[in-house]
Amino acid sequence: MKTYGVIMAGGGGTRFWPLSTKAEPKQFLNLSGKDILVNETIDRQAGLIDKDDIFIVTNESQASLMLERTEGRVLADHVLAEPAARNTAACIGYAAVEILEKYGDGVMCVFAADHHIREEAAYLRVMREAVKTAEETDALVTIGIRPVFASTGYGYIKHSPLEGKSYHRVEEFVEKPDAQTARAYLESGCYAWNSGMFVWKASTILRWYEKLLPDVAACLDSIRAALGTKREREVIRQVYPTIPRISVDYGIMERAHGVLMLEGDFGWSDVGSWDTLETVRARDAQGNITSGDTLLLDSKNCVVYAKHKLIAAVGMEDVVVVEGDNAILVCPVKEAQRVKQVVETLEKEGRTDRL
Repeated sequence: MKTYGVIMAGGGGTRFWPLSTKAEPKQFLNLSGKDILVNETIDRQAGLIDKDDIFIVTNESQASLMLERTEGRVLADHVLAEPAARNTAACIGYAAVEILEKYGDGVMCVFAADHHIREEAAYLRVMREAVKTAEETDALVTIGIRPVFASTGYGYIKHSPLEGKSYHRVEEFVEKPDAQTARAYLESGCYAWNSGMFVWKASTILRWYEKLLPDVAACLDSIRAALGTKREREVIRQVYPTIPRISVDYGIMERAHGVLMLEGDFGWSDVGSWDTLETVRARDAQGNITSGDTLLLDSKNCVVYAKHKLIAAVGMEDVVVVEGDNAILVCPVKEAQRVKQVVETLEKEGRTDRL
């Protein structure tokens, strides 16, 4: 059975403002110094998925830029443009009907465009086993990450081993816990971080849509009927904004039975905000992470990202300084998660020129 890759790349990455903007969101950023995040995601599938079988689902407003930035890596007609943002159930369902109608059933490996994997060989071993599991069991399969610290920033998956199997039974999906609960999860050994990576047959996930999300399934059926016809784009633009807005986690994964999990230990990170940049960039002897033209004197544990101008910092500690095209961010490292609030405030004030 053929293996397909589906990369979800329609998000805004607001916690990486002012570098991440509506015109050029997080998936187009080169945070590691190697390549932009979406291209790193594509490239790490080599040996698992043929590049001609990789699809990207992105916002219609970003589609042209996506085609430009991924040229030579993904077929142009495999960049699927969403006319409206309707969360991950719509995104994944759209890809599933596209694959099933035009290319035939196969195992879909679903990834976010903006995650980082440090140990790619170990990642590929886990993903190959996940593909095999999905093909043989016809189950919904997810990848749980073996936790290395008591994180309050990730959701968790409670799981139990199945004798003689490489996969585990999923017992429960758990929201982001408080610190005490996260420590208990870590100590128990039966919880994994929820990576948001999924593996299943296209036909299998669509059957679950019909069972658990019939309203979404009805919209997808309308789109599927138009695929390959002259009205394809017209119908997608008409139907897509009416798809109920719900995540695949809430709509399917938390409600389906028989969900399986493979545990991964390959240096995964969702690189969610400026205070997590050390997952893709090394700190210097003073604990600083820098990019671009920077000069730091008597400063430590800072994140300083220069785009066009020199940024000089003197006697600073535990601060983030980021230069974007239209704005500059300055905040304590411990407040980096609140950058999203800056974006929300600018939106409320109508200052979209800064976004």
